[in-house]
Amino acid sequence: MANKRDYVIVTDSTCDLPVEVVAETGVIIMKMSFEIDGKSMLDGDMDYHDFYEKMRAGAATKTSQLTPATCESIFEKIIKSGRDVLCISFSSGLSGSFNSACIAKDNLAEKYSDAKIICVDSLCASTGQGLLVYKAWEQKKAGMDIDALADWVENNKLHLCHLFTVDDLKYLHRGGRISKATAVAGAILGIKPILHVDDEGRLVAIGKVRGRKQSLIKLVDLMAERVAGYKNPVLGISHGDCWGDADFVADLAQKKLGHSAKVIIAYTGTVIGAHSGPGTLAFFFMGEKR
Repeated sequence: MANKRDYVIVTDSTCDLPVEVVAETGVIIMKMSFEIDGKSMLDGDMDYHDFYEKMRAGAATKTSQLTPATCESIFEKIIKSGRDVLCISFSSGLSGSFNSACIAKDNLAEKYSDAKIICVDSLCASTGQGLLVYKAWEQKKAGMDIDALADWVENNKLHLCHLFTVDDLKYLHRGGRISKATAVAGAILGIKPILHVDDEGRLVAIGKVRGRKQSLIKLVDLMAERVAGYKNPVLGISHGDCWGDADFVADLAQKKLGHSAKVIIAYTGTVIGAHSGPGTLAFFFMGEKR
């Protein structure tokens, strides 16, 4: 019986994982691109604080999905090293990057018939995608093979809960996520939306509260309701240059859970942040359902 080949987990830079976690796991990150005031860069190539400061000053931003050629180049390099590829992509409900990965897989299939490339649509975003990747790496580290891990990701991705709020609704309006009337009313009344990523991987509003602090408390309350069944949860928090709020949510969550859960805190990267804006606070965890 032939030896099983080693494999690598690959994901998009929208996973918003801290550099130390990426280094620990050895996950390969495919960098997406963004523009700020007409200058094109790769995700992570600009200091995050500087990026959000420019957004606060009114800088225009836009983003691009991964191309099939970029995915193909990265996949082929891994295959040439003698390893297979498990690609866990940014939600197809928010980007075309998963489709690009699938095209790259098909383009390489005939050339490398002995290699295995498996592409999974995470239906996740930001550190929600990152937390799914991290949990997958834990399974790989425990000895799970590529086929079993692909099945594990498929079976568990809809248990990855996303909850988030934003400080300024104008960025969601600019990206077409909410109406201008909602954005204006929110600014006048201090209304903060509570949003999540649904089972189709799309961004959906599920509530609203008045005031920033109340919106952060609401995220933790919703987490406490949904995290049931996961006794030792790993919590993910990403933020749009608001470290104090991220620490507040982490501390409140630990108190609510009654124990010290592992918490991964990261910046919301430049691709996600270009659409959500400064002051974004997002909370991720495994739960019974989204």
